[in-house]
Amino acid sequence: MSNVISKIMNESIAEELGLNVGDALVSINGKKVVDIIDYLFLMSDEFLEVEIEKKNGEIWMLEIDKEYDEELGIEFENPILDHAKRCSNNCMFCFVDQLPPNMRETLYFKDDDSRLSFLQGNFVTLTNVKDEELDRIIDYNISPINVSIHTTNSELRKKMLSNKFAGNVIERLNKLTENRVEVNGQIVLCPDINDKDELDRTLNDLLNMKRPINSLAIVPVGKTKFREGLYLLNTFNKESALFVIEQIEKWQKKFMDKIGTRFVFLSDEFYVLAGIETPNYESYEGFTLIENGVGLIRKFKYEVDKFIENDNSKDSINLKRCITISTGKSAYKFLNELAKDIMKHYNNIKINVFEVKNSFFGESITVAGLLTGQDIYNRLKNEELGDMILLPKAMMKSDENIFLDDMTVDELSKKLNISIKITNVIGKEFMDNILGNKAEVVQ
Repeated sequence: MSNVISKIMNESIAEELGLNVGDALVSINGKKVVDIIDYLFLMSDEFLEVEIEKKNGEIWMLEIDKEYDEELGIEFENPILDHAKRCSNNCMFCFVDQLPPNMRETLYFKDDDSRLSFLQGNFVTLTNVKDEELDRIIDYNISPINVSIHTTNSELRKKMLSNKFAGNVIERLNKLTENRVEVNGQIVLCPDINDKDELDRTLNDLLNMKRPINSLAIVPVGKTKFREGLYLLNTFNKESALFVIEQIEKWQKKFMDKIGTRFVFLSDEFYVLAGIETPNYESYEGFTLIENGVGLIRKFKYEVDKFIENDNSKDSINLKRCITISTGKSAYKFLNELAKDIMKHYNNIKINVFEVKNSFFGESITVAGLLTGQDIYNRLKNEELGDMILLPKAMMKSDENIFLDDMTVDELSKKLNISIKITNVIGKEFMDNILGNKAEVVQ
């Protein structure tokens, strides 16, 4: 069965009832649990009749009284309790199609599943959602849903997604939002395809929706060196990135005047390419699109500055510590300047920032999250690395410390003969790692 329990939470209803790892959930209130959406919806009742199949084959019928928002306290081997839906598109910019051969199998799977959008924040095109499934999203109020829009031009969207059924996105967005389903949008912007006038058209269509979506993130198309036989795409440069920034600033004013929010936001890569600073902290309106790289630089700088400002011990301690940070081209200048600022406030702390070129995917890929273990090793192997290397969590597999080329952090650590720490891009966590929680304080 796909509904096998993999974890029982301490002091939960499930533990109290004697459920065990390996048991399977069969039904709730007489209804089969088809997937995670069924489970979450059926679990909202305050009285439940839960059918469990024990590992030994016994069937238990359990009656449960609980609070409306109280959970059973179980996790499943398969998070969505069903097979993830494979993408039926052939997008001209798809990153998966640009991967080299012989990588781990899971990297080649292209999902387009609204359940993963709800649970994990994945983006879906809605081309893989039948009308009855769209009704189910509305009936269950599955919200928010993250939608890859790219363009509202029907014919252009069909071309970009290579799918003759992809042209009705604005109608489907209207159906969701008018039924109170929250939607976050994304555009992968491709020069000379869905930018300039086409982008104006898309933003105008989104502005004039009866009930607009929540927000829109725009990210630049990425090209690896593995594009043989694929659509010929251009990438953004300084001049074209600056044009997009100026275009979006005008649209932000229009959205602010009409619906009270800037609505559309650019990922940090545009500002890096243009060679200008990202907008101020308040401009990001709470950083709700941070997972798209929207405002990550500004938020991180703010958090580091606040940490230093509130660290009352920085003037009375003397840290002796040398840290190496390796990053991609996009973040190098920012991190190098940040390192200099940190070193001004802490005596005898040294931070070396190294820019790593992406030989694995191609040097046009400049974000740190797509660097591999072998590229980092080749860049650092002849350098003085100090006490520790600090790497961002974005470089790792979601659930393990493994790079995209399957090199583990432990393997890289042994090859370079130095300890490696993994950090989230959160100011306090980053500074705690830089300072070693002040364990090496010299009075």
